[in-house]
Amino acid sequence: MELLLQSLAIVTGAVLVASLVALGRGNRAIRFLADAVGPDVRPQATVSIIVAARNEADTIEPALRSLLAQDHPGLDIIVVNDRSTDATGDVLACLQREFPALKTVTVTALPSGWLGKNHAHWVGAQAATGDFLLFTDADIIMHPSAVRRAVAFALAEGLDHVAVGPEVPLPGFWLTAFLGTFTMCFSMFVRPWRARDPRSTVFVGIGAFNLVRRTAYERAGTHAAIRMRPDDDMKLGKIIKLAGGRQELVAGKELLSVTWYHSLGELIRGLEKNTFAGMDYNLALAVAGPLTLFLLFVWPCLALLVTSGWVWPVNLLNVGLGLALYADNSLRYGVRWRHVPLFPLTVLLMMFIVWNATLRTLLGRGITWRGTYYSLAELKANRV
Repeated sequence: MELLLQSLAIVTGAVLVASLVALGRGNRAIRFLADAVGPDVRPQATVSIIVAARNEADTIEPALRSLLAQDHPGLDIIVVNDRSTDATGDVLACLQREFPALKTVTVTALPSGWLGKNHAHWVGAQAATGDFLLFTDADIIMHPSAVRRAVAFALAEGLDHVAVGPEVPLPGFWLTAFLGTFTMCFSMFVRPWRARDPRSTVFVGIGAFNLVRRTAYERAGTHAAIRMRPDDDMKLGKIIKLAGGRQELVAGKELLSVTWYHSLGELIRGLEKNTFAGMDYNLALAVAGPLTLFLLFVWPCLALLVTSGWVWPVNLLNVGLGLALYADNSLRYGVRWRHVPLFPLTVLLMMFIVWNATLRTLLGRGITWRGTYYSLAELKANRV
């Protein structure tokens, strides 16, 4: 047992040092869109913004007003009202009277073999005419220059896909602390800064802002290729990369924001739909991933209570390395120093979220998303 504890402390320290170096370099390689493009650049390309909306009456008006205020010329906005049962249709009707150029498409029935949001995006893309297509959500608030800057960035860099990560202001201490852990885990397992390397197999996508060239979107097979993927944003990035498209993730600080979830309960329920899908329904990965997080970030804290000799200061160092990794990754994205001590506890929350989502998907033999049930057999059949 003593040899095991010694070996674990050494291996953990080595992995944490390597991760701190890799993530430190990688995250600093992610550019900020506001810095990468000058405020006065005027790109010559048309854009169609496609918004999928299902029961979004509480959030869609401010989101659409931010889109309608975009200063990019050659812009059309298409909202797909996907079987909404609340006042979404009424809100859209009022906005359309005020802004006649706003286009709306209503979906009254979901075809077999499609997820609702993916189908809505596909429907919107069929009605679009722009050189670029921007797939976004009905709760995203954008600065008036966000779309123009993203298009200018894509043209200047020769990109087919620009994914923009939003600012995520969250109500509550624990939600903010968890956001830091979520973004850190995303960085560790995805390595999104490598997506821009055409030689790398790494891909990326952000549901809040996926800007794609129409030609690249069609070459990749459109949303029809990912029609049953709950992780549609990431898989859109994957099919574009596989089709030879060039892509990059940039940070949307000061240009893009969304309130992700409003409570821990809402967070846990919200991530039930796509967490297991994000692991490609791989049960071994769903078990091993959280256990790896435990060994790296929680066990060193517990080991301080059960180890002695030279192993104890090594575990103390590992605790510090874990907190440093969290702080270095998270402080630039809205997390504050006061959240850092909560990191081990938020790792436990992440573990629970992954295992809860996996268990519920397996026991329920599928997921329920926005009031529609999708069987696990259908979901797993859409391999991408």
